[in-house]
Amino acid sequence: MTAPHPRSRRALALPLGMAMATALAFLPNITASAAEAAPAATATTTAGDATSLSYVVNVRPGHGPSARVKKAIAEAGGTIVTSYDQIGVIVVHSSNADFAKILRAVPGVESAGNTRNAPLPAQSTTDMGTPKVLSAREVAAAKAADGQDPLEPQQWDLAAIKADKAHEVSLGSPKVTVAVIDTGVDDTHPDIAPNFDRGASVNCVAGKPDTADGAWRPSASESPHGTHVAGEIAAAKNGVGMTGVAPGVKVAGIKVANPDGYFYTEAVVCGFVWAAEHGVDVTNNSYYTDPWYFNCTDDPDQKALVDAVTRASRYAERRGAVNVAAAGNENYDLAADTITDPVSPNDGTPSDRVIDPSKCFDIPTQLPGVVTVAATGAKGLKSSFSNYGLGVIDVAAPGGDSTRYQTPAPPATSGLILGTLPGGKWGYMAGTSMASPHVAAVAALIKSTHPHASPALVKALLYAEADATPCTDPYDINGDGKVDAVCEGTKNRNGFYGWGTVDALAAVTH
Repeated sequence: MTAPHPRSRRALALPLGMAMATALAFLPNITASAAEAAPAATATTTAGDATSLSYVVNVRPGHGPSARVKKAIAEAGGTIVTSYDQIGVIVVHSSNADFAKILRAVPGVESAGNTRNAPLPAQSTTDMGTPKVLSAREVAAAKAADGQDPLEPQQWDLAAIKADKAHEVSLGSPKVTVAVIDTGVDDTHPDIAPNFDRGASVNCVAGKPDTADGAWRPSASESPHGTHVAGEIAAAKNGVGMTGVAPGVKVAGIKVANPDGYFYTEAVVCGFVWAAEHGVDVTNNSYYTDPWYFNCTDDPDQKALVDAVTRASRYAERRGAVNVAAAGNENYDLAADTITDPVSPNDGTPSDRVIDPSKCFDIPTQLPGVVTVAATGAKGLKSSFSNYGLGVIDVAAPGGDSTRYQTPAPPATSGLILGTLPGGKWGYMAGTSMASPHVAAVAALIKSTHPHASPALVKALLYAEADATPCTDPYDINGDGKVDAVCEGTKNRNGFYGWGTVDALAAVTH
């Protein structure tokens, strides 16, 4: 039996130097069990709606739900949570198992579907592990050259994309904001606080904005994922800790993962709409939208989720944001004819379903206009776990890998990626989750250099300025004599690296 996939789907949290030959080869099968006990009520639940599910009802954008649709929602036992009239997405709670089916028959409704399979709130699952946290002694012992932050010598990833050279030219503009749509950001961290944009930060977990002060922060029991990502992007060059790829830009936290680590459609929609309307220039999306790893458009419920997130991400781009997303950690060929998805729905009973990735989408990763990012390791090769696919991957960036597979040059010691962690700490993680923020940061540097550039132009420059990276052929990352993935395409565009490895120096000089 295949167990549900852990919640940090786009990050691998692994001990320093750990050999990942087995763990990385079989990521979808890592055990993750749902909690047996009934979950406690949260702010989004009351005793009366313990069996409720959340739904999205998609109507014509721009006018809000019609009286007919509102009446139909009420008659079908639904309660409107919020309505994003700009994009025609209505968030509804209902305990009627036939709610979506009924609404799909209502004139004016273009699609409708449940966003989850478990009653509100979702059941919890175990995580893949915890980051390798640097001890206070390790931080204190760190030594750097003049002009470097103390931990910068451990950041092999900066040199890999020429960010160290870029910093000699520009650190990026404080007028540019990157929003981390994720598990929350600890803005009190000394490396994040100087660059944090509170006005663009929010909690969207319930599907509508919670603007209470600090609502964007993760609790002590929640994943440090978003905080790690934020530091990779914009950790300040301030003589403390590490340095971000774009240490002069602003970073915001848009929290969309619930306490159990699920990124549900209504929260993701809220996150993109918030970014669109609060001056965000780049969004980073190191997750997939639960509960389906791939959402098949021939399934009416899953189609509604694709519709809703597509509308929201396109709205953010129309309002000026470049959307960047991680490709995933299963070593899938996203351009293959078929893929076996063993983890969906991850809040219900998953099965080994065979899908066509040209019709069933990892969202937001495979949505139109989204920059899809593969991960590389310290030797510049595709990370052992990174998804790939000709025509799907746009660019590549450091996401780390087993230190045994791809060992960095000294003085760096870990093949994983250093980032900030809640509580003023730093630690190592790996995954396409760590690759995506490198690209988001380079996009922010391009926007800093070309402040009037449209999202289309920023993306065009991102691709044109990337360093062409030829296929690794044969690709035998663990050296066992067996090919681990097949790269298709040319030097200038292929399934492993897309248009190439992003170049931070070109971003600030071209």
